Amino acid sequence: MRTLAQLQTPCLLLDLGILKRNLGKMVEAMARRPGVALRPHLKTAKCAQVADLAAPGKGAITVSTLAEARYFADHGFRDQIYAVGIVPAKLDAVAALNTAGNAVKVITDDLDVARAIAAHPGPIEALIEVDVGEGRAGVAPDSAALLAIGAVLGKRLAGVASHSGHSYAGRSIEAMAEIAEVERAGIVRAAARLREAGHAVPIVSAGASPTALYAKYLEGVTEMRAGVYTLGDLFQAQIGTHGMDDIAVTVLSAVIGRYPQRGAVLVDAGALALSKDRSTENAARDWKFGRVLDLDGKPMPGEALVVRVHQEHGEVRAAEGGRLPLERLPVGALVRVAPNHACLTAAAHDRYHVLEGGKLVAEWARVNYW
Repeated sequence: MRTLAQLQTPCLLLDLGILKRNLGKMVEAMARRPGVALRPHLKTAKCAQVADLAAPGKGAITVSTLAEARYFADHGFRDQIYAVGIVPAKLDAVAALNTAGNAVKVITDDLDVARAIAAHPGPIEALIEVDVGEGRAGVAPDSAALLAIGAVLGKRLAGVASHSGHSYAGRSIEAMAEIAEVERAGIVRAAARLREAGHAVPIVSAGASPTALYAKYLEGVTEMRAGVYTLGDLFQAQIGTHGMDDIAVTVLSAVIGRYPQRGAVLVDAGALALSKDRSTENAARDWKFGRVLDLDGKPMPGEALVVRVHQEHGEVRAAEGGRLPLERLPVGALVRVAPNHACLTAAAHDRYHVLEGGKLVAEWARVNYW
């Protein structure tokens, strides 16, 4: 197995010990909620080996693309929710997966799409997407649209699904718990109305990583979907989903230029390797485009961060009031960059270089694109 110094930069590193610790924390949180299953969202990891750890025994998972649905089905993960609003043009592909022995369920909040699902000759079940406050997609729990879609789906109705992505605006465990309760009440209300109308609603699916960890009550919910908890990132650390030492992915990058006159170095991880996500801008600490660590994954003196990115360049400086240790950063020196948003950063890479105990032990492929 190669060493870090032998890898071509930029590339994506995955710390297996941190990953397992993050997975264990979520398992413990779910164990405190008997009857509520964990359905990990693999849109963050996009990797069969991570899925085997997050959903042991080829358990139920969540996906966000048809490419993921096919890939994970090929790796034995049959029970899936494709948690992005379906369009009629994709129904044939889902039906083909299910005809082959899978159980890929789709979601919709549209009456015309519900009609297309109901009329499709293939085996397809759907969940109705419910808006519980995020304002991205879904019908309101008390809306007439909810019952209309349920009536059209009929026996193809598998349940209801919501996403509390607005929990990312929380800045404390208490705030996230409050948002989780609003979501729980909304999705349970939607399920109750459908049942009162005579429908079976076996799946009541909710969640995001913060609410899955910190919800106080989950009565009426059958499962929680969470994804970013697996890898962690700077933004999730800022809002309390996990600690700063729980970020499992970093981008290995090489110094390509030194500029003592401005106290900066350039690295070969730019916008394409790190993404341009600036989610920490509105958090307690702004890490610009990523926190720079040394080769062992430890903080650099001066709290180095990537302050500016171009396509293939990242400019590294010390935090305000600090000093970048230029003597430790000659051209060719390797650093690691912790990402603002693990999902977007990881999507730029086709594989993980897996570390255990600081040593490279494996390469795990990712499934990207759509």
